[in-house]
Amino acid sequence: MSRSFDLIVAGGGHAGVEAALAAARMGLSILLITLNLDSIGLMPCNPAIGGTGKGHLVCEVDAMGGEMGLAADDTLIQMRMLNTGKGPAVHSLRAQMDKRRYHERIKGALERQAGLSLVSGEVVDILTRNGAVSGVKTDEGFIYSCRAVVLACGVYLKSRILIGDYARDSGPCGLLPANRLSDALRELGLPLQRFKTGTPARVKRDSLDFSKMEIQRGDVPTPSFSFMHGTLELEQQSCYLTYTNSRTHEIIKRNLSRSPMYSGRILAAGTRYCPSIEDKIVRFADKDRHQIFIEPEGLTTAEMYVQGMSTSLPADVQLEMLRSIAGLERCEVMRLGYAIEYDCLEPTCLDLTFQVKGIRGLFTAGQINGSSGYEEAAAQGFYAGVNAALYLKGESPFILGRDEAYIGVLADDLATKGTPEPYRMMTSRCEYRLSLRQDNADLRLTQKARRLGLVSEERYARLCRKQEAINDALLKLDAFAPPSEALAVYLESLGQSVPQTGVRLFDLLKRPLVRYCDLARLFGELPQLEREAEEQVDIMAHYDGYIEKQREQIERMRGLEDTALPAEIDYMKLDGLRLEARQKCNRIKPRNIGQASRISGVSPADVAVLLLYAKKGFNDEEN
Repeated sequence: MSRSFDLIVAGGGHAGVEAALAAARMGLSILLITLNLDSIGLMPCNPAIGGTGKGHLVCEVDAMGGEMGLAADDTLIQMRMLNTGKGPAVHSLRAQMDKRRYHERIKGALERQAGLSLVSGEVVDILTRNGAVSGVKTDEGFIYSCRAVVLACGVYLKSRILIGDYARDSGPCGLLPANRLSDALRELGLPLQRFKTGTPARVKRDSLDFSKMEIQRGDVPTPSFSFMHGTLELEQQSCYLTYTNSRTHEIIKRNLSRSPMYSGRILAAGTRYCPSIEDKIVRFADKDRHQIFIEPEGLTTAEMYVQGMSTSLPADVQLEMLRSIAGLERCEVMRLGYAIEYDCLEPTCLDLTFQVKGIRGLFTAGQINGSSGYEEAAAQGFYAGVNAALYLKGESPFILGRDEAYIGVLADDLATKGTPEPYRMMTSRCEYRLSLRQDNADLRLTQKARRLGLVSEERYARLCRKQEAINDALLKLDAFAPPSEALAVYLESLGQSVPQTGVRLFDLLKRPLVRYCDLARLFGELPQLEREAEEQVDIMAHYDGYIEKQREQIERMRGLEDTALPAEIDYMKLDGLRLEARQKCNRIKPRNIGQASRISGVSPADVAVLLLYAKKGFNDEEN
């Protein structure tokens, strides 16, 4: 059974899928080993893809030729754009998925990919030779030789399910845990930590009274994640909104001592931004109610996901608190909510490509890196898969900066800062979010990915047409328009002042409520644009001043990001650095001064010292 591959991916979740596909598409031979072939692309928790900040990651992965956005568009049952009452920097797509169809769609993509093999098994050891990966061993005793590995183990490492006083060693959804790999990683010297997440109950659709809830419909016209799809046409499923109440809260408070979180049975760090319902009641005691969304899990199942009520309370308490909520008074619970704790890496042991420091060819991606969420996992998997392939080819790594992509922010946050709790991507983590919108991910990233061989000619041609249309429109908008009655009527209808002399069309477009499509109707010299290109032109004009300020900020920081730090520096020998900065820099091994400046414990004074060394040269004996 022993075979040899260029790269082995351990894990078939969202990280493993993107890693395997990206590396295979770069021409390498890939083996994906997963505990259960029926759990490929599994959504064990929320039946949704996207969300605030997360939608940006999906669009970025799609822009570079990844699979998640395409598969989500093919199998979604509802799509909504979040935060539309705010500016475009925080607009984020979120789709309700048909979980079973998504799994089938993703598994089919893997099975059809040339150069990629699938096998069911559990990786229990990473084999190394002279400090580099040489293969893996499975629980059946099979040895597979390879030159690189991507570990994408999700929440399965020594995973344990807890419901009240009940506990069992298990992965999510009753799947088997991976109990031996943690010890192998410790033997390799990797630092592990223990995290916890959880999921709510699933209830039967026919047992709910939707008349007592607020209906939540999808957007029409329906937007898409993938830049290849445009507007989607489908019959969407509705979600429903209801609320907890004082009775719900009283039931939870009365039973807190039976929750593993409060009884001391769970010691792992939990998710700050997706707390359990019992944690919400304690932390937000001033709130008299909390939103609960009832979401379908697919077209062929009666299971409904109770969003907002993640819990590890005992079964009897779960049923009582659910039935205290309007519309759920007679609900039938099909699956109980539970907490799950698991081992993961302390991610500062990784470099910015997600390669483990000190073990050549060992990459990690997804929840093993301390993150949470399908989207964060997919982004890391894509990034790790690409960089593993480049490592095998002997080429320079593919690194995205914080000013280039949310993926760059994600990688830098994990590898530079680490995380004491499951990391979740949010728009607030991105200091350049006005420039890094989900709507312009293709303009930012598709050309970069084309150089890696990950972008089809069809996708690249589509990008070129869009960019040419935008450039043509911007050129035409530089013209001046004379006063006219039609323009006066249009501006007055918007409550805008009417110019008495000629005015540049771009300056007109910068005004609130003015839209390119209206100007194109008034001024025939302006070309008609497709929706995506028109959206870009509108945003460029309306936020022109803010975007320019952000460009200036990026340029100011670029000097630090471009000032490289040699990998072999022993920071303990650098005079002028405080002891904490020396220790932290020796552990993190920052690639440049920009990364060093974001390490906790490195002060502005330390950065100034590093800049001085960089200017003089780190090997100068006078230093």
